[in-house]
Amino acid sequence: MSQSDELPGPDARGPKDACGVFGVWAPGEEVSKLTYFGLYALQHRGQESAGIALSDSERILVYKDMGLVSQVFTEATLDTLRGDLAIGHCRYSTTGSSVWDNAQPTLGTFGSGGLALGHNGNLINTPELAAMLRSEQLSSTTDTGVLTQLLADDPNRSVEDAALAVLPLVRGAFSLVFMDETTVYAARDPQGIRPLVLGRLDNGWVVASETAALDIVGATMVREVEPGELVTLDERGVRSLRFAQAEPRGCLFEYVYLARPDTTISGRSVNNARVEIGRRLARRNPATADLVIPVPESGTPAAVGYAEASGIPYGQGLVKNSYVGRTFIQPSQSLRQLGIRLKLNPLREVIAGRRLVVVDDSIVRGNTQRALVSMLREAGAAEVHVRIASPPIMWPCYYGVDFASRSELLASSHAPEEVRETIGADSLAHIHLDDLVEATQVPKNQLCRACFDGEYPIPVDEQSRGKFLLEQTS
Repeated sequence: MSQSDELPGPDARGPKDACGVFGVWAPGEEVSKLTYFGLYALQHRGQESAGIALSDSERILVYKDMGLVSQVFTEATLDTLRGDLAIGHCRYSTTGSSVWDNAQPTLGTFGSGGLALGHNGNLINTPELAAMLRSEQLSSTTDTGVLTQLLADDPNRSVEDAALAVLPLVRGAFSLVFMDETTVYAARDPQGIRPLVLGRLDNGWVVASETAALDIVGATMVREVEPGELVTLDERGVRSLRFAQAEPRGCLFEYVYLARPDTTISGRSVNNARVEIGRRLARRNPATADLVIPVPESGTPAAVGYAEASGIPYGQGLVKNSYVGRTFIQPSQSLRQLGIRLKLNPLREVIAGRRLVVVDDSIVRGNTQRALVSMLREAGAAEVHVRIASPPIMWPCYYGVDFASRSELLASSHAPEEVRETIGADSLAHIHLDDLVEATQVPKNQLCRACFDGEYPIPVDEQSRGKFLLEQTS
């Protein structure tokens, strides 16, 4: 069986983002537990490893390991992690292998102190940055590690000065949280590709990848960190510095899949955007059917909108096993066909004999949809009409999502009718790109749409990309 013919394993549902980041400055609070809860709210953004760095104003301690946030940290562990400020990170690897050494936050030596850093995104000029380091300094195989070493390179300048000197040299997507012994810093690339927000606690400040993490820890949303902005959080409060002019190009795919539905991006509720996506999908791509069902959970809001606009009843035809996340126990070849069933199981009494509209967020390789359509037919579905809440993904993402080559993308080499035949649906339709953009309420020229239309806001050198680039040259 070729790789393209394999059925999806239990961790194969959908694309994965680079990471989730969180930072808090709150003396007198249990910052390790606040960070834990913040990371828990961001778990969907990275499920390979997790870590927390914290300081008692005198020294930085980093605790990290492979696995989910709930697997890495126990209450007993968190009770021993005491400090006044902290940053946290949950990782999905897009540069460097998924191993303990590459888990974040990374730690660098800064003069007589330390510098810890967490990164959401993906840099596209990592070899150029690595060349700026002395050979004995280049010990990391990740873009994050290289950036950490660059920031800590000169002990004669402050962290703030180092950031203002280094960040203008960095190209690609980066939403950063970093810290020294007394200050939390946050920075966002000039395009603002990945989200980053600032929140207020009664006794401090919080930065996080998504507003949902602010909600979880009881912080009040203040504003987004601006593209090209460096924010510092310490006893003086919040200070803002600019290292580059803002050229906003936020990731459009955040609205489709990556962000939680209870998050707000650019003033727009992600849930509301997804419901509107479903409405527009129904108006342009109607189907004659008896029931609209979502592929839970990311397809649910769009399915609600599709049902609302089409007049077709909405129903739950698939049950998701909430306890199956990323797993390190892979099924044997003889059990491979059970992959998708570990996560989704059909309600036969709902499906049997009915014409279905099945709403999903995206098609990347097509394996999941093919297995899903087959499962629904086995459960007695009369017809299966697939509706997708994103345009065909035809181009790689170099800014932090894990489809990194055109060969991985079904739509890049197959016409729409061929894709329909591949997944076995009676009909297949995607939302139009302009409809998706309008659903976000963000101007088209302020969104990164590269995976859909090939227009990259930051030009990418083919020689400077690749997940294992630094490992190949080390």
